[in-house]
Amino acid sequence: MNTKLVYSGSPHIRSNSSTRRIMLDVVIALIPACVMGVIWFGLRAWLWLALTVISAVVFEFLFNIVINKKSFLQCVREFDLTSVVTGMLLGMNLSVCVEWYVCVLGSAFAIIVVKMLFGGTGRNLFNPAIAGRIFLLLSFTSMTKYMAVGDVFGELTIAAGATPLTELYTSGVANASLLDMFIGRIPGTIGETSAAALILGGIYLVIRKVIDFKLPLIYIGVTGLLTVAFYGFDFGMFLPSILGGGLMLGAIFMATDYVTTPNTKLGNIIYFVLLGALTAVLRWYKSSECVSYAIMIMNMTVPLFDRYIVNKPFGAHDKKKA
Repeated sequence: MNTKLVYSGSPHIRSNSSTRRIMLDVVIALIPACVMGVIWFGLRAWLWLALTVISAVVFEFLFNIVINKKSFLQCVREFDLTSVVTGMLLGMNLSVCVEWYVCVLGSAFAIIVVKMLFGGTGRNLFNPAIAGRIFLLLSFTSMTKYMAVGDVFGELTIAAGATPLTELYTSGVANASLLDMFIGRIPGTIGETSAAALILGGIYLVIRKVIDFKLPLIYIGVTGLLTVAFYGFDFGMFLPSILGGGLMLGAIFMATDYVTTPNTKLGNIIYFVLLGALTAVLRWYKSSECVSYAIMIMNMTVPLFDRYIVNKPFGAHDKKKA
């Protein structure tokens, strides 16, 4: 009788969940925001999204074939869609005013430097899309130039720093209505402007049990409330501060990345509270592009959270002092 026994320690968990399945859910959740970006910013937005996704996948395959010495068929079998998610998120964080090669360079940095050189899926210290965007922000001035939505079918109108969030923090009044910020009819990056589409994607991830709804709410709530406090408890600042800029995109899709967040519930709660506080403080001093920097800074603290905040093993007893 040929019987194969598999021995493993408890607990024994059986699930159909896998990295590929989770990443497919994230891709589906990102589609509404991508569609709204194409609606508001035209065909150029679709081309930039396609370019970042394709180049991210190509760079991952090339790294595995050239450096890791894997065959093409092996790369196909192991393909887990993480590079597709990275490419989509990076493309959504770009303005349509950037040059085409900016998309390719951003994907190369995110995949090769931030993801693959650290060991691949599950081993990266930083969120690859966030790191790729910061690399581009530091390298190209076109990253802070945006197109007016009304000119999607005509000649591009370039306005540096003309987003409602920048206006809100510099003059105290956003240059767009709450409705425009909710549906995305404002200048900004391709995927960050439509809060409605991002919330829809977030609801899908919650239903699919990919993310815990409390964590994005903590991040968004702390950021908004501290912004209100910083501006003399002006509660008129709350909704514009959470609807404008990249807070929704960052809170729902990037800050909740499994790899770059703590492993415990308590650690996650503290992490997202501090993340919201850091975002509010950075916005108070800088007003724009703060979500990316805040998430990347907090990513560096995750090893400390995992070291000092750990779950108590089942059945463990505290040692009695002599």
